[in-house]
Amino acid sequence: MRVVLDTNVLIASFIARGVCTDVFERVVDEHELFLSLHILREFERVMAVKMGLSLDRVKRALALLERKARVMEPDPLDTPVCRDPDDDPVLALARSCEVDCLVTGDDDLLVLTSFEDIPIITPRAFLTFKTR
Repeated sequence: MRVVLDTNVLIASFIARGVCTDVFERVVDEHELFLSLHILREFERVMAVKMGLSLDRVKRALALLERKARVMEPDPLDTPVCRDPDDDPVLALARSCEVDCLVTGDDDLLVLTSFEDIPIITPRAFLTFKTR
């Protein structure tokens, strides 16, 4: 299965042991993870600035993500879709990579429920998610 994990899921998987860690590990072990520079930059910024992690620790986390994921640069959406414009690049990635689902905890994305037939689901829902 092809999966996009949104930044908030990645951050939670690195910060605390829980559902997001289980999701990240399952995706890395059993599926194909797709990320973009947009997601990686946001991950880096939040981990360093908001979480206060050392630059070395953030760089190691980024290196792990880059090893485990296919980093793609999608074409932007023609028109805005999400009520938070910062989330449109995540939708563009999901569409471009033809993923089976987008996993997020972001209410601005979850309210859509799907985008171009791509389910947008919570981390907990991913644990029981079956492809179409």
